[in-house]
Amino acid sequence: GPGILTRTLLDAGFRVVALESNTDFLTDLQSLENSLDGQLKVIHGDFFRLDPLTKGAVKPPAVSSDKLFETMGVAAVPWRADVPLKIFGIVPQRLERNRLWRLLFATYECSSIYRYGRVELNLFISEKEYTVLTAKPGESRIYQALTVLAQLGYEIELLHKEPWSSFATNLKNGGLAIPKTVRLPNDHLCLVRLTPQQNLFTGGLKPSNASTFIFMVKQSFAKPKSRLTDRLNSWSLDNSDALLKALEIPKNAAMYNLYPEDYKRLFEALQNSDMFADTLFHDELVASTRIM
Repeated sequence: GPGILTRTLLDAGFRVVALESNTDFLTDLQSLENSLDGQLKVIHGDFFRLDPLTKGAVKPPAVSSDKLFETMGVAAVPWRADVPLKIFGIVPQRLERNRLWRLLFATYECSSIYRYGRVELNLFISEKEYTVLTAKPGESRIYQALTVLAQLGYEIELLHKEPWSSFATNLKNGGLAIPKTVRLPNDHLCLVRLTPQQNLFTGGLKPSNASTFIFMVKQSFAKPKSRLTDRLNSWSLDNSDALLKALEIPKNAAMYNLYPEDYKRLFEALQNSDMFADTLFHDELVASTRIM
C-alpha cells in the first residue's frame, strides 16, 4: 500500500525492511528509502508468496526466505532463543484461512521463515478468524482444528481492533471486500501478535513428525462431536480405554471437548503405542499438501 504502516514503524525508530508487491506503490517507497540513512530497505515482493513450491529461479513478487534473510542480515538462531525478527502486515482477505494454514504448517515444520527461529508475527486478520483462533473447547461451531493448532503453536495476543470503516475496502466494481459472515462477528480487523511457543517441541512432537500431528488433529475434527473412543477405535487401537485412563481423559469426551494440550498429549502417547502408525494419515497428508 501507500506505506502508512511503514512510516509508523520508521517514526517509532525501527529499522524496517518493506515488502511491496504492487509496483504502483514502489516508486514512492523507494524515494522514502533514499531519503533515509539506511533505516529503510524496500524490496519488490509479497510476504504471502514466500518460498513458492516451484522449480527454478523465484521471480518477484514471489520471494525466497533465504534471500530475504540474507538481505536483512538476520542469522538463524535456535528455536528456544529470543525472537530474531518481528513482522508486521495485513493478511489479504482473499484466501485468508489458507494463508493462516500455510503459516501454521511452516511453524510446526520449522520451514520457510521459521528456519531462522521463532519469528514473531504482528498481523491484521479478520475478526471472524481471530474468533476462531481464540475459541474455547466445547464451542462446537468455532472450535476447530485451526484453533487447536494455533493455540498450541503460538502465544496469541490481541493488540488492537480497528473498524472496517478505517480501511479502503471497495472492490473495483464498487462492492465491499469485507467477507460476509453469519455466525461470527466480523466488524473489525484485529491486530494480533502470534509468537511461536518456546516449548512447542517438547515431548514427542518434533518438526519431523509435525505433519502427522497436524493431520491427526484435522482428522479428529472431521466429526467434531464424535466421541474420542470411537475415533481411537477407527485408528485400530484396541487399548483405547487404558490409554484414556492414563491420560485422565473421560471416556465419553467428544473431539471438540478436548483442550489443545490434550491433543498433544494424545499424540505423544500414540507415538509410543505399538498399534499406531504414521501411515494412518499418509493419504490425507499427501492430498492436503498438494492442495496447500
